[in-house]
Amino acid sequence: MGIFSRFADIINSNISALLDKAEDPEKMVRLIIQEMEDTLVEVRSTSAKVLAEKKELHRRISRVEEQVQDWQDKAELALSKDREDLAKAALVEKQKAAGLVDTLNQELAVLDEHIARLKDEVSLLQEKLLDAKARQKTIILRTQTASSRLEVKKQLDSSKIDNAMLKFEQYERRVEGLEAQVESYDLGSKKTLADEFAALEAEDSVNAELEALKAKVKGKAPTKSKE
Repeated sequence: MGIFSRFADIINSNISALLDKAEDPEKMVRLIIQEMEDTLVEVRSTSAKVLAEKKELHRRISRVEEQVQDWQDKAELALSKDREDLAKAALVEKQKAAGLVDTLNQELAVLDEHIARLKDEVSLLQEKLLDAKARQKTIILRTQTASSRLEVKKQLDSSKIDNAMLKFEQYERRVEGLEAQVESYDLGSKKTLADEFAALEAEDSVNAELEALKAKVKGKAPTKSKE
């Protein structure tokens, strides 16, 4: 009965519900498949024994039915010899044998029902086993994907990101400080001789352009008529 009890548990179980409760779905699905395969082997072995019992029961029924016919023949023989007492005794034995045949046929009916249940249960278990195997790869892939995503989530923890951005801002301020120091040196530095000559040349150029502009404007001004 232990085989069929465990078998029924597997048949009635919801694989998805079992996986939801499992800490390690990948490991759990392997255990489920292994349990199904082991149970299937045991049930098939039991089925083979039950079928052997059925054959033996058929042989017993055949032998007892032969006994029934034999006692019937003996009763007829006794009556033909005017031995009613022997005929009566033979009929009693015939009834006993016939009663045994009825009992054995009832056992055979129970055995046939048991075999039919076994066939149905084996068929159902095979379907469950095929379903579990078909979903095994998907479950393993989903587990690996979820684990990878979890690791990424851990790496991208908000506090870690905030710390990284804080350091980034600190580096920016440090660079800005360095740039300010450079600018302060530029402001305090003295002009070189070349810088001074360049300034003079620029001033001459501006003055020349200014004079040219004045002449141009003056040339466009209207002349006053003589009275």
